[in-house]
Amino acid sequence: MADSPLRVLLVDNEPGRAAILEQALADAGHHAVKRIDCHTNLSEAVASWQPDMIIIDVDAPDRDVLEHMSRLSAHNPRPVVMYSEQDDADFIEQAIRSGVSAYVANGMRPERIKSTLAVAVARFREFQALRQELDLARNELADRKLIEKAKGLIMKHRQVDENQAYQALRKMAMDRSARLADVARNVISVFEIL
Repeated sequence: MADSPLRVLLVDNEPGRAAILEQALADAGHHAVKRIDCHTNLSEAVASWQPDMIIIDVDAPDRDVLEHMSRLSAHNPRPVVMYSEQDDADFIEQAIRSGVSAYVANGMRPERIKSTLAVAVARFREFQALRQELDLARNELADRKLIEKAKGLIMKHRQVDENQAYQALRKMAMDRSARLADVARNVISVFEIL
C-alpha cells in the first residue's frame, strides 16, 4: 500500500498548512483526494471519497475528532496519521486507542512524510491482522460453547455419553451439509422450545 501511490484524505483547518502537506504528499508520489476541516463528518467523507489513508493535521485535536476516529475505526478502518502540536502522553494514548496508526507530535516535516506514511500503513496492517485473529478466536470460542451446550442437551435427553452426543451432532451436520456450530444452534433452539 505505501509503495504504490496512496489516495489521501486530509483533515486540516488551515489552508496554508494543508497546501504544504499536499505538496509533500505529491513529492512522495501520493495524491490528496480531498481536504476537509475537523468539523466535517469523517465517516461520511471516507464513504464519499474512499481514501487509502487519512492524515489529520491539527494544532490540538479535540474530543470530537477522537470520537469521529473511533467510529471510523469500528466501521470503516483506514490507516490514520495524526500530526499535532499536542505532546501530551495521555492524549496520544487516547488517539492511538481511537484508531490513529501514527501520531507525530510537534508538527509535520515534509521530508519525513514518506517514512511516516509507511509506518502508519505497516502498523495499520498489523493491527487489522490482530483484530481478525481476535475475531476468529472469539467466533471459534462461541462455536465451541454452542457445541458443548448442544452435546449436553443431547446427552441429557437421549441418555448417551459425550462421544455419542458429538457423533450425533456431527452426523446431523454432514447430512445437512452444515457447519457443526449451526447444527448445534438449531439443536439448542429445538430443546428450548420443548
